[in-house]
Amino acid sequence: MQRRRLKWLLLAVAVLFGALNVVAAFHAWRFTHFTAPAGPRTTSPEQLTLPRKLCVLATGIRVPKPQNHARPAFPYATVQLRSTNGRLESWYSAVPRARGTVALFHGYTSSKSHLLTEAATFRRLGYNVLLTDFAGNGGSAGSQCTVGHHEAADVAAVVRWLQRRPGPVVVYAKSMGAVATLRAEAELGVRPTANVLECPYGSMLETAQSRFRSMGVPSFPMANLLVFWGGLENNFRAFDLNATAYAARTPTPTLLLWGTADPRVTRPETDAIFAALAGPKQRQDFAGSGHEPYWWKHKERWQRTVAGFLAGQSEGR
Repeated sequence: MQRRRLKWLLLAVAVLFGALNVVAAFHAWRFTHFTAPAGPRTTSPEQLTLPRKLCVLATGIRVPKPQNHARPAFPYATVQLRSTNGRLESWYSAVPRARGTVALFHGYTSSKSHLLTEAATFRRLGYNVLLTDFAGNGGSAGSQCTVGHHEAADVAAVVRWLQRRPGPVVVYAKSMGAVATLRAEAELGVRPTANVLECPYGSMLETAQSRFRSMGVPSFPMANLLVFWGGLENNFRAFDLNATAYAARTPTPTLLLWGTADPRVTRPETDAIFAALAGPKQRQDFAGSGHEPYWWKHKERWQRTVAGFLAGQSEGR
């Protein structure tokens, strides 16, 4: 009798583990592959009702391919660049007597049109700007998104294209884009003049865990399974996607920005990345700001901080 109970218990555990892997694999695919642009997007976890949370936990999120719903108010040209991930669509805008060029990179489920305010600010500071859709987003080719891993190749392609032109190159990147930038510098040998990085997450596992925490459910073991399957389905070691480790191999002068109310990126993650940065570094926290543009609540401080950092880089050259 005892052996039979043990047998059934082991069978139940095996079935449960198998079911969890099926769900995790499905979630990982939905998380890293955008659907056709038409149709609704799953609401952010913090805004979901309990029934909707249960539904999302069972079926996975639905994310239509991000689109560009606005165009620059300043003069620009559309540029097509090549990355190992495919064709990239960029908007390039030059200013007279430019001090350099700022390459702008967006976050997860976003596009270059969400960076128009930042781009306009950099133009007023005397910089050319190049806004780029990562592969799978906006006007760029594909529908795959690896939350910073493959996107590093896009950062490398853009920075190297700009470095064939006169003037220093500064990277301004948010969230996923910031992680992709750190990986591009640590593992692909990219060396821009300076970085302005907003709210990079610590690692793929940590960002997966934060998603489950925001749903109000335990992160283990589903977050670990999600990372495992996300890497397997997209052909990379997702547990090695670690911005803190990349920061330790990034000598580029870097300004790190973070919002104290960010539900997706924690203070310990930000502290660890800042401590690890290998080059000259500065940090600015924005009280009460979440995982959002900091100029929404702190426009003057954000502009002053960025302008001061860039001025310091110009003086150092």
